[in-house]
Amino acid sequence: MAKEIKTILTIQLPAGKATAAPPVGTALGPHGINIGDFVSKYNQATQAMAGEVVPAQITIYVDRSFDFKLKTPPASDLLRKAAGVEKGSGVPNKNKVGNVTRADIKKIAERKMADLNADSVEAAEKIVAGTARSMGIDVR
Repeated sequence: MAKEIKTILTIQLPAGKATAAPPVGTALGPHGINIGDFVSKYNQATQAMAGEVVPAQITIYVDRSFDFKLKTPPASDLLRKAAGVEKGSGVPNKNKVGNVTRADIKKIAERKMADLNADSVEAAEKIVAGTARSMGIDVR
């Protein structure tokens, strides 16, 4: 018989560097799960992805146990790295902060394919290109 689910949370943390301090403690504390246990398991699972932000979808059960599933890094994070910028533009329609190539967009779309709501790589590329546009990054 399957365990009864209490809640499902999604939290974005730096790979291999999660600590019990906020945002982890404030997100998980009210649900009564062992924060230290989550932090050690997350850091162990994301050791190879150091330097990236890796979202985790945490399923918390009524008996205070938990499971988590790692997602791919956010498209905005991948686009910032590809463009070599620190952050997106505050006024994306006027101020452009960087450029990415179609090849960069395709590579990011292929990596994000599992987490995107798209049927083909071409549709995923359009989603990633739209994210780039909204960040003030030109696609060439």
